Order: sequence, then C-alpha cells, then structure tokens
Amino acid sequence: MMSYEFGVAEMLTKINILREEFTHIHRYSPIEHVSSRVKSAESILRKVQRKDVPFTLDGIREGIQDIAGIRITCSFISDTYRLAEMIGGQSDVTVLETKDYIARPKPNGYQSLHLIVEVPVFLTDRVQPVRIELQIRTIAMDFWASLEHKIYYKYDRNIPERLLDELTEAATAATMLDQKMERLHTEVEQWKGTTGGTTDRFDIPVPAELVELLARHRPIIDGKNGDGRIGGQ
Repeated sequence: MMSYEFGVAEMLTKINILREEFTHIHRYSPIEHVSSRVKSAESILRKVQRKDVPFTLDGIREGIQDIAGIRITCSFISDTYRLAEMIGGQSDVTVLETKDYIARPKPNGYQSLHLIVEVPVFLTDRVQPVRIELQIRTIAMDFWASLEHKIYYKYDRNIPERLLDELTEAATAATMLDQKMERLHTEVEQWKGTTGGTTDRFDIPVPAELVELLARHRPIIDGKNGDGRIGGQ
C-alpha cells in the first residue's frame, strides 16, 4: 500500500511540473483540477473476490489495475489528448494501456481517457514498479460522471430505465457543450495568431536596469514567495 502511495506522489509531481511549465511557456494551463486516491485494503479485497483474482501480492498487482488512481480535469477535449501525450512521452513513464472513451463513449454516455501507466518508485532496497490509472477528462465530462456515479450507487447499481435514458441524453448535451467550447477556444487562438498580440502587453519601454534586476533575482521570483516581491523586499 505504501508503494502505491509513493507512486501517486511521484506521478502528481510530474503532473504539477507539466502544469507549471506549460503555464510558464504558453501562459495557459490545460489542467483545471487534479485529484488522487489509493483504494483501501477492504475495497481491494472486495474487488479481488469479485474478479476472481489470485490472492497473492503479485496476482493483485497484475489483476487490479486501479489500486492507485489520479483524475485530471482539463479545460478542452484537445487538452486531454495533449496531456496524455506529454505524460506518455516521459522516459520513466510506461503506458501499458489506453482506453479512449472520448472517441468511443461507453453505452451510457461516459467519456474519458483512461491510461494505465507504470512508474518506478525508488525504495531503500529496490526499485518497485507501480501501476496507476489516470483518468483524463473535461470539466463537462467530469460533472456528468460525478453525478452518474452518485445516482448509480443511490439505486444500488439498478438504475431505472427512464433515468438511464435521461443520463444518456445529458451525456450527449455535455459532449455538445465540449465541442462548442472547443470551437470557441480555437477561434480565439486563431484570432490571437492573426493579430499577433495580446491584450495584456506593456506598451512602455522597460529600463535596462530593471531587466538586469529581474534576471538576477529570477530564482526568488519563481519561488514560493507568492506575493510578487523581489528577494523578499
């Protein structure tokens, strides 16, 4: 269980680095929210019995892929694929499995990118590969999935047919919203490209002394001050 906790911490660090770097370079973050969890021992045992997984440590590691999970909420559909590509492109991250429920939604309308990745966790006496399930989806997809999950358990997995139909309709509406917001986002990016500027540029000359001061103190500015002051002054 501890190795899975360490694996999640390792993966969260990677995701936060990607978010900070992407924001620094593009002045825009594809990640809206990140959450994580590790299944409890009781939950793992129930799933072992339900899936008839061999009751050994190796059998559980191999048969239960979602013991550790991270959910990443993105702004737009294109961001989900961009983020999956960035994560999979890291040399110490091995993508074992990809399920694209965005291109091919589940019958109930569920949409998300599911990745099973493996990351190395360096312990005192060994390197332990840890598998983590990543769920990457948009805000609209996450909103729908969260409500569907609550309804699913409220009816003890036996949702009335009428509600299933309405949930499917809601999933279609969420997809249409995602597509419309994606189109608007693309139009804004194209407009920025044609105008060659943004609305928050400074049109005043910056003194050379200030540029040198900022360059000299940049590690402090990029640190944890949080108040925008230089060198704590």
